[in-house]
Amino acid sequence: MYRHQPIIGLASSLTLSLCVVSATIHTAVAQQLISAPASTSETSTIDGEIDENYTLGAGDRINIDIFNVPEYTGEKEVLVDGSISLPLLGNVSVRGLTLKQAAEAIALAYTPYLRNPIVTVNLVSPRPLRVAISGEVYRPGSYDVILPNAAATEAETHWPTVTQALQLAGGITPTANVRQVQVHRLQANANQVIQLDLWALLETGDLRQDVTLRDGDTIVVPTATQVDPAEATQLATASFSPTTIRVNVVGEVVTPGVVEVPPNTPLNQALLAAGGFDNRRASRGSVELIRLNPDGTVSQRTVPVDMANAANDETNPIMHNNDVVLVGRSGTASFSDTLDGVLDTLGRILPIFSLF
Repeated sequence: MYRHQPIIGLASSLTLSLCVVSATIHTAVAQQLISAPASTSETSTIDGEIDENYTLGAGDRINIDIFNVPEYTGEKEVLVDGSISLPLLGNVSVRGLTLKQAAEAIALAYTPYLRNPIVTVNLVSPRPLRVAISGEVYRPGSYDVILPNAAATEAETHWPTVTQALQLAGGITPTANVRQVQVHRLQANANQVIQLDLWALLETGDLRQDVTLRDGDTIVVPTATQVDPAEATQLATASFSPTTIRVNVVGEVVTPGVVEVPPNTPLNQALLAAGGFDNRRASRGSVELIRLNPDGTVSQRTVPVDMANAANDETNPIMHNNDVVLVGRSGTASFSDTLDGVLDTLGRILPIFSLF
């Protein structure tokens, strides 16, 4: 025996089922059209050293997170043209934008598709910085400075500074004016010139003088008009000075050849590093100093030698990288060498006459 449900009961069941389906659909849609708080974009960086003024460029790797829309979330690399490829949108330009500006631009681009999208932009792996270094450094030129990434250790999570870049360029020369170092920085409207006093950094530990670098920066190390030997000695121990320089000591010394000495080593110490004068043959009164100048010219001068003198430009100058010191022969050694040459020649000729 079958029971027939009332029509009203069937209608009620059908209505309830439709409501459940409708609620499910609206819940799914709400995930895409979720209302956001007043701020619709956020930024995050790989560490505290990367400030809000960092601008994106080709090679940067960023993570884009759109709240509650995981299918649009993921890592993107900024392409050569300064754009990133995003779902639904295609290529969106972020070149020259800060992380905050990039998040705002992405949120705005998604507005036709998502209701008040919440966009967070993280810098995962920044591009290498290209900086130029000129002036009184041993290897001037352009350098790619590798930046930290999310997997870097704590010791590596600092942005490169001016002194670190100077290390890449071989360090400063003995004639560098560290009190007036400049950083030229490209800005949207005009170039910015940052004046630095690295001597203050050494004397007082003023870290404001060791600024962090930005892509396209140019570091200029001017030439000092006068070199203080005491300051030169202190600068030689700085982290932005080279650890050693190469000086070629040739002629009448005990061990002629290339010697590696600390920066700002005076002439007398370079001679001692080569074993000192050959007592039997060396002319002790003076030596010849041959130097390759930064402009490509070669200078040569005679330097009087007095081992008792302190460092000074006249009799005990500071050595530069790749200097050549030529120690001549004494008069006695020259006469002896001449006599040996004559006797050697005679020794070859006399046997010939003995044949006749």
